[in-house]
Amino acid sequence: MRQTNKDMLVVGVALFAMFFGAGNLIFPPYMGLLAGTDWRWALLGFLITGIGMPLLGIIAAARAGGTVEDMGRRVGPWFGRLLGIVIILAIGPLLAIPRTGATAFELGIRPSLPGFSTVLFSVIFFAVTLWFALNRSAVVDKIGKYLTPFLVVTLAWIIIRGIFMPLGSIAETELQGAAGRGFREGYQTMDALASLVFAQIVIGTLVLKGYDNVKDQVKMASVAGGIAALGLGLVYGGLMYLGASASSMYPPSVERTDLLIAIASGLMGDNGKIVLGLAVSLACLTTAIGLTATVADYFSGMSGGRIGYKLIAVVTVVFSGIFATVGVTTIVNVAFPLLITVYPVAIALILLTLIGGVVAHRAVYIGAVAGGLLTSIPEALTEAGLPVVFLNTVVGKIPFAGAGFAWILPVIAGALIGLFVVRFRRKQGNVQEASISG
Repeated sequence: MRQTNKDMLVVGVALFAMFFGAGNLIFPPYMGLLAGTDWRWALLGFLITGIGMPLLGIIAAARAGGTVEDMGRRVGPWFGRLLGIVIILAIGPLLAIPRTGATAFELGIRPSLPGFSTVLFSVIFFAVTLWFALNRSAVVDKIGKYLTPFLVVTLAWIIIRGIFMPLGSIAETELQGAAGRGFREGYQTMDALASLVFAQIVIGTLVLKGYDNVKDQVKMASVAGGIAALGLGLVYGGLMYLGASASSMYPPSVERTDLLIAIASGLMGDNGKIVLGLAVSLACLTTAIGLTATVADYFSGMSGGRIGYKLIAVVTVVFSGIFATVGVTTIVNVAFPLLITVYPVAIALILLTLIGGVVAHRAVYIGAVAGGLLTSIPEALTEAGLPVVFLNTVVGKIPFAGAGFAWILPVIAGALIGLFVVRFRRKQGNVQEASISG
């Protein structure tokens, strides 16, 4: 029992470190600033997508077989591969990796060296990223073991000071539907998507520790995920409160990185700003290295080794380095349409996998995914500046659309239609597929 508890703690801390991407720190304070006195509602929504869904994603992926392809394959073999590619690109060169470089520059370099070239920093940052990713050096892992605790302690000190010596008063804001906005802001962490990839790492670790039974793996992953969720909840909650306490001081148009810098400076002075910037920058570097290796491993493996790891790593960092120069805000804005499209699908797959039983049929998964896409695609087009007026009018009439949850009822309706099809075919004696296990 003692060994089991120790293993749960070790895996839980490792999960916390994986989800604790330094680039994610810029979102809770900004959400708190926007929500003001409604920051608790915003936090609730943010925690659901930023922590709750990643935790459930780990558990669901473990039940499905351990990989993102296993999860997506419940819709169809091709969909499993497509979902894997989309998620790897999202947490890789399309969004997450460039954001690490842009965040490192805006938090670690620009405040102290305002005249430093964005392009030059990007070249240096991603050259170092490529060197470590190609050499698979254990130095990065060793740095990470010390860097994550250092960053957590730094943030804890800032949060505690902010609680006992607030920067300002919490103001009422014009934000409507704080919970819904927090829910959608949580998309930007991309942790629910990443959890479907991280699950394979977690399951592999548990197997090495001797937990071969799927039931034991799910139990261990659940407890370890709970440990990670507790740590993330304390950090995100504290940061959102700090943002709310600054809502009377800064306008909603403030940049996310500038807000975090202002909070650190206001609570700890210039030295605090420098320490936080350095810690976040190094954490962003280790995150970029890990994600680059993950992307290269995935696509090299998918090609059966025909496309080499090194080539994919080079292409990844070159694209990421160029994209990083546009800045955090632009990357966040570009990310939103994609995340709006993918997140309802991922949430539907996670929840259906956890429910299992009577809904464990391919038709149910197909119906739910189709229902989510019918609403998320029009919303994504609107966010991308390509609105389809007729579709937006229809989506706007769906219950909960005003709060940002237009996809919920279509997902449920699609799943029910799929279940009806299964039962109808069963009555007709024409069921061609068995239920999906798990």
